[in-house]
Amino acid sequence: MNEMELHNIKDKDMLDQAIDALRQTAGLDIEVVQYEPTATHARADAHIKIAHNNKNYAFVVEVKNVDRFATVAQVKHQLEEFNQAPLLIAPKLTDAAADNCKELGLNFIDLAGNAYINTPDFFILIKGQKLDQYQNNPMNYFKGGKALTPTNLRMVFALLCNTDMLNAPYREIAKVAGIALGAVGWGFNDLAARALTLGDGKKNNRVLIQQEKLIQEWVTNYPIKLRPKLNPRRFKANNLDWWKNLDVKKYEAQWGGEVAADRLTHYLKPNFYTLYLHGKEFKKNMNKLIVENRLVPDPNGDIELLEAFWDFDDADFLPEVVPTLLVYADLIASNDPRNLETAKMIYDRLIQHANN
Repeated sequence: MNEMELHNIKDKDMLDQAIDALRQTAGLDIEVVQYEPTATHARADAHIKIAHNNKNYAFVVEVKNVDRFATVAQVKHQLEEFNQAPLLIAPKLTDAAADNCKELGLNFIDLAGNAYINTPDFFILIKGQKLDQYQNNPMNYFKGGKALTPTNLRMVFALLCNTDMLNAPYREIAKVAGIALGAVGWGFNDLAARALTLGDGKKNNRVLIQQEKLIQEWVTNYPIKLRPKLNPRRFKANNLDWWKNLDVKKYEAQWGGEVAADRLTHYLKPNFYTLYLHGKEFKKNMNKLIVENRLVPDPNGDIELLEAFWDFDDADFLPEVVPTLLVYADLIASNDPRNLETAKMIYDRLIQHANN
């Protein structure tokens, strides 16, 4: 995968949101292969790959706010320079603009997950999905309330887990948080504007001044805004003891939720099993985990597999459990009285104590 990012953070954020939305509405496996590819006389925003029925379909992408029919035609003309199916990503499309795209043979996705893709052997039409208040205007990312966006939740998690990162180079913060480089500055601007930080990273004196407030804000918003974007999948196992001696490192995985809480406190007997899987081999490791442990898909199963959203450790040195803050958030989100009691224990002993 090309490591370059889009220079325009607004376009990068829209690209990420649209891909996440389509993953949710269509259940597709989508990967950005390259940012800002060029042809002889044209530049696009990305090459992406969509897996469908064991085949990969390549698209060249332009991120654009469509305010008139001429824009649709311009995008189609621009992307014809590339030898791949054209795909427009827009914040939202009117019915008339969507019809215009279809007439011109221009595939599209919007931020709500509405989509029209029509290529040989691959057809998708999704309509009627609604934008939420933060997606309605992509510029909301640059205004207030950025703590509610998945991008900023990733960054704040990295900072809360390791406050030394407050004064780390932006490129390092972007890497461990799994976000675009340009998003780091906007994230710090938001924290400063809300009086959650003081100081300046360039002077190496930035500090969190309302850490407990930020923790509770993160824990409240994580299950609503970020967790659903981690491709959660539920399973069950016929062997009820499958998890007890599981070598999670074999799958580049870490325990979250109840199992992690049991490892930390030796107080909670797990009834629900949460695993976060890391790395570029996420899908391969997940399939291996499913096959080797004979897990069976079940929407109401007591096993949940999610994609890890942080990159703190080398794969060879992954701890058995996720960071304590995430364990706490998983327990709170469950709303199970047993878990809430253990969550309070973890907060008092391991989170609040560590911050004093």
